[in-house]
Amino acid sequence: MRIFVTGATGWIGSAVVPELLAAGHEVVGLARSDASAAALAERGAGVQRGDLEDLDSLRAGAKAADGVVHLGYNHDFSRMGEAAETDLAALTALGEALEGAGGPLVFASGVVGLATDRPGTEDDRPDPAMHPRVANAAAALAFAERGVRPVAVRFAPTVHGPGDPGFVATLVSIAREKGVAGYVEDGSSRWPAVHVLDAARLVRLAVEDAPAGAVVHAVAEEGVPTREIAEAIGRGLDLPVASVPADRAGEHFGWMANFFGMDAPASNALTRRRMGWDPTHAGLIADLDAGYYFK
Repeated sequence: MRIFVTGATGWIGSAVVPELLAAGHEVVGLARSDASAAALAERGAGVQRGDLEDLDSLRAGAKAADGVVHLGYNHDFSRMGEAAETDLAALTALGEALEGAGGPLVFASGVVGLATDRPGTEDDRPDPAMHPRVANAAAALAFAERGVRPVAVRFAPTVHGPGDPGFVATLVSIAREKGVAGYVEDGSSRWPAVHVLDAARLVRLAVEDAPAGAVVHAVAEEGVPTREIAEAIGRGLDLPVASVPADRAGEHFGWMANFFGMDAPASNALTRRRMGWDPTHAGLIADLDAGYYFK
């Protein structure tokens, strides 16, 4: 298939593009800069110039493709509402461009907030009012009624591996700055995690085989206790490890406080069974102990 990929040079996209190419697919990536275009060309992918706000470019890329992988998103936490609006407009443009052709529209979502009393599952459907991005996912899945094959890939909040610029790298930076690797309260809150290469393989499987309206979980570890994460960071930086009271979490962790203190385990049992996906790469603690987060 010819697959149009947004976010193609981002953290996850940089693993998805070679995964798709290795499986024999033709890939065209969205690139907003010369550097991104060059990176895509070097990997053997085609280039569609534009960005997430350029709806004409998104439509053109999707219309010329057999399917779409939408990974692009503005993760500026100071502009979450605006980012969600941009994402909805992009999803709508991509879905309309694919309408009637039956091709895949595989898009990124998340597992946080699925359940409060048990690990969240693929069959959970959170209230769209909970967060604008949840509403966006519901709107995208509705394209199943319009001759599109939409598939939501709910990613773990921690997608780790060499070069990870995300939450774990931020926690390492905070520990360096504070001189202590902290965790909130007793550190029993759990974070789901997945290696970026396992996540990329699941995206490829979703493109090839997931049915219309499917939800899959890019989650290898159901929930790593935050205390264990802090302990691994402490080992890597040779720093003490300490509990941070909830009422001081904002002071210590900044914008990360709400995320790191949240208990959000998520299951992958249905994804494994339905998609034949078996994560094989290192877990989060093993990746931290490998040392590259601290170089």
